[in-house]
Amino acid sequence: MAPAGKVTGFCREGNDWFCNASLVSDVTLVVDGVNFHLHKFPLMSRCGRIAKILEAAQGPHEGNLLITLEDFPGGSDRFLVAVKFCYSIRVDHTPRNIVMIYCAADYLEMTEEYGEDNLLLKADAYFHKNTIRNWKDCILALQTCDPVIPKADKLEIISKCLNALSVMVCTDPSLFGWPMLMYGSLQSPGGSILWNGINTGARIQTIESDWWFEDISYLSVPLFQRLIQTMEARGIRHENLAGAMMYYCRKYLPGLGRWQSGQSGKTRTVASFSMTPAAVDQKVLLESVVKLLPELKGKSFCRFLLGLLRVALILGVNHTCQDSLERRIGMQLDLASLDGLLIPSYSDSDTLYHTDCVERMIHHFISSEPGVATTPAPSSFEIGTSPSSDPLRRVAKLVDSYIAEVASDVNLKPGKIRSLAEALPESSRSLHDGLYRAIDIYFKAHPWLSDKEKEQLCNIIDFQKLSIDACAHASQNDRLPLRVVLQVLFFEQLQLRTALAGCLHVLDTESAPAAPVTVTGPTDMAGQIVQRDGWVTVVRENQGLKVDLERMKSRVGELEEEFSKIKQEMRKVTKSHSYLSSPRFLARKIGCKLLPQSSDTQADVVESTGPTPRSSIEQPRSSRHRKSSSLF
Repeated sequence: MAPAGKVTGFCREGNDWFCNASLVSDVTLVVDGVNFHLHKFPLMSRCGRIAKILEAAQGPHEGNLLITLEDFPGGSDRFLVAVKFCYSIRVDHTPRNIVMIYCAADYLEMTEEYGEDNLLLKADAYFHKNTIRNWKDCILALQTCDPVIPKADKLEIISKCLNALSVMVCTDPSLFGWPMLMYGSLQSPGGSILWNGINTGARIQTIESDWWFEDISYLSVPLFQRLIQTMEARGIRHENLAGAMMYYCRKYLPGLGRWQSGQSGKTRTVASFSMTPAAVDQKVLLESVVKLLPELKGKSFCRFLLGLLRVALILGVNHTCQDSLERRIGMQLDLASLDGLLIPSYSDSDTLYHTDCVERMIHHFISSEPGVATTPAPSSFEIGTSPSSDPLRRVAKLVDSYIAEVASDVNLKPGKIRSLAEALPESSRSLHDGLYRAIDIYFKAHPWLSDKEKEQLCNIIDFQKLSIDACAHASQNDRLPLRVVLQVLFFEQLQLRTALAGCLHVLDTESAPAAPVTVTGPTDMAGQIVQRDGWVTVVRENQGLKVDLERMKSRVGELEEEFSKIKQEMRKVTKSHSYLSSPRFLARKIGCKLLPQSSDTQADVVESTGPTPRSSIEQPRSSRHRKSSSLF
C-alpha cells in the first residue's frame, strides 16, 4: 500500500513538487510558499509532527488535505531532504547540510518512536562521530548555523562546535590527523610521516600559533563573538585572542588596513573549504570587537586601537564604544605614534583634525598613571628617578609634536592649543623646545593674532626650560611679542651666568687641595664610588675645558706680544715720516736758510746762554744722527 517502494524520485513544476508514484497524492504541505504533493502514510510513519497534525485533521471531510508548516528550519530545500528520507530515498550527510538536517529532523519529530534508524538518530550520530571531531567540518557546520541559530542553540549544536574548536586550538595541531597537515609546510623527501602505514615522504615543519586565524574569520559576527568568549573561558592566552580579533577586523574593515603596517601572521589557504566570507555589518562588528578586546599593551596593539578609532568615527558608533577605545588608547598613549594620533575630523567641524579626541586620551593617560596628577612638579633630577617619568616624558614629546602638526590649521583656535599643552603637568617637560616650536608654527600660520593673544599663548612656555639654541632663535623671532622677546633675553643671560658660575665652581673644586683620607666602612665606600662614577663625565669635560682655557690664555699672550711689537714699529715709522716732511729739513736739503720763529729764537737763546759740557759732548752725536737719517 505504501507508495514509497514505487517512488523513483521527485520532480518540480513551477512552484510545486510532485512524487513519481503510481498513487495520487492525498496531502499537500506548504513550506515557504512551495507546495509538496505527497502521501499520508510515508509521512506519518516517520514524522511525529505530521502524524499528529493528520490525526487531528481526521473528520467527516475527506480528500486532499492542505497543511502549512511555519518557520521550518532550512526552508523548502531541507524539507525536501526529509521527505526523501521518508520515502526511503538515500540521504547523504555532509558538514554543509548536517546542521539543517539535524534541525529539520527535530522539527518534524523524526525520532525512534516513529521508525528505527530514523533521521534524527542518523543526524545525531554523524554530527558527534564526524563533525565535531574534525576542524574543517566543524568550521563548515558552524558557518551553516546562521539561519537556524535559535534551533541550533536548543539542540546544543553551536555550543558543542565552539567547545570542540576551543579544545583543538589548545591542542597541538599535529595531533588532529592528516586533514590538519594542510596548515604546515610540507617538504619532501626526507620525512617519516605515516598515513595508514604508508610513508608519505613528507616532513611537517613547526606550526605557528596563528594557524587558526584565517579559518575562524569566515564565521559571522555573532558566532565569532561566541567563539572568542568560549576560547577565553577555556584559558587561551589573551595575546592569541587579540591576534585573532585583529585579523578578523582587518578582513572585514577595509579602512583599517590603511593605518596598519601589515597583517599579523601568514594568510592560510582554505581552498578545500570553498567557503565565502561572511556578510558582516561593519558597525556591529566594531562595537562587538571592542567589548571583547582584552586589556593589553603594546605598540602594534595601540596602533590597531587607533585604527579602530578612525573607523569608529567614520561609522558613527555609539558613545560607549568610542569612549572605550579612547580609554584603552589613553592608558598606553606613551606607545602611540604621531601618525596614529593625526585623526581627521569626519564631522562638520571646521578643524582638520579631531583634537578633542586626543585631549580626552591625554586625560585618560594622566588618570591611569599613578601619582602623576597629584604630585608637585619635581626638578629635572627627580624626573629621571621617578618610575612614571619615562612614559610621561614620551607622551609630552608626542603631544608637542602633535601640536606642531595641527598648528598649521588656520581654523584651530588658540584656546585649543592652550588646552592641549596644559593637559599634561609641568613635570612632564624637562625642556620646552618642542612646545616653543609648536607655538612658533602656530604664529606663522596665524599672522592676524594680536599681541595680547600671542602673549597669553606664550604664557604656557617656561622660558627657563629653553635650550641655548631655542633662546637664540626666540630672541631674534619677529613673530613673538616684544615683551616675550625681552623675557627670553633675560632668561638667556641668566642661564649663561648660571652655566659659567657652575663651570668655575667645578674648576675651583678640582684645584682645591685634597681632603685628608679617612677610613670608612663598606657602605660609605660604595656610596663614594657611586658618587664618583656619577661625576666621571663631568670631571672629564671640565678637564677638557681647563686645557682649552690654558691654550686660549697662551694664545692671547702671544697676540698681545705681537701687538706691542707692531705698535712700536708703527711709532718709529710715524716719527721718521714727520721729520722728513718738516720744512726745516727741506730747506737744509736745498741749501736755504729759514728765518727763525719765536719758538726757534727762544731755543737758540737757550742754547747760547751757556752750553754745558754734556751738551757740547753730545752735539756731534746728534749731528751724526741727523746725517744718517737724511740718508735714510
